[in-house]
Amino acid sequence: MTDLHGRTALVTGGASGIGAACARALAAAGAEVTVADIDGEGADALAVEIGGRAWQVDLADTAALADLRLDVDILVNNAGIQHVSPLEEFDPERFSFMLRLMLEAPFLLIRAALPGMYERGFGRILNMSSVHGLRASAYKAAYVTAKHGLEGLSKVTALEGGAHGVTSNCINPGYVRSPLVERQLEDQARVHGIPEDEVLTRVLLADSAVKRLAEPAEIASLALWLAGPDAGMVTGASYTMDGGWSAH
Repeated sequence: MTDLHGRTALVTGGASGIGAACARALAAAGAEVTVADIDGEGADALAVEIGGRAWQVDLADTAALADLRLDVDILVNNAGIQHVSPLEEFDPERFSFMLRLMLEAPFLLIRAALPGMYERGFGRILNMSSVHGLRASAYKAAYVTAKHGLEGLSKVTALEGGAHGVTSNCINPGYVRSPLVERQLEDQARVHGIPEDEVLTRVLLADSAVKRLAEPAEIASLALWLAGPDAGMVTGASYTMDGGWSAH
């Protein structure tokens, strides 16, 4: 059983989905958790539930994060969105927005957290990547680009942080039962020219050996282990939880 009493954690995109599951798991293990989300009401509600704190923040406003300093032991970079569109129709501002949210913001949060982690000689940085950080899918240019970039950022952080007791790893889920997946069903049906009720079997789970969505709590269980003392020798790694998708 991972014991995180005395540790502090920050989970971005923490009000729902994978982020909420991670916040609950870390809090249950004893960590003092800050739930960061643009949804202030959702963050407040979860913070009350787990006895933590809420931080309403727009992480795509990267200029506001430039001088940030974070005093946390565990940083979970989870906030993200999806947009499904052919490249020739992909809105440039949407592309830029997604890279700010899912790549630039994690860089700025890592940058803000490392000095304190170095001072204490302990830190756990968990970057919620995706199987799309390792593989590509059509119609997801910004998401795939951001997640591939996050993989590189995580590895550089691992190399720089190793001497200071700081680990950095990626978690790479496939499709998870979460709002992010649910919101893309209509767009997937449109670009693939199929009925919406066929998207799950014909698109999302087509390459998965395990024909179901992952549950947020399953992802959180891995995050909890990576955040704990037994994972001190695990860094610069990418852990797939994709039902066998990337085995192809």
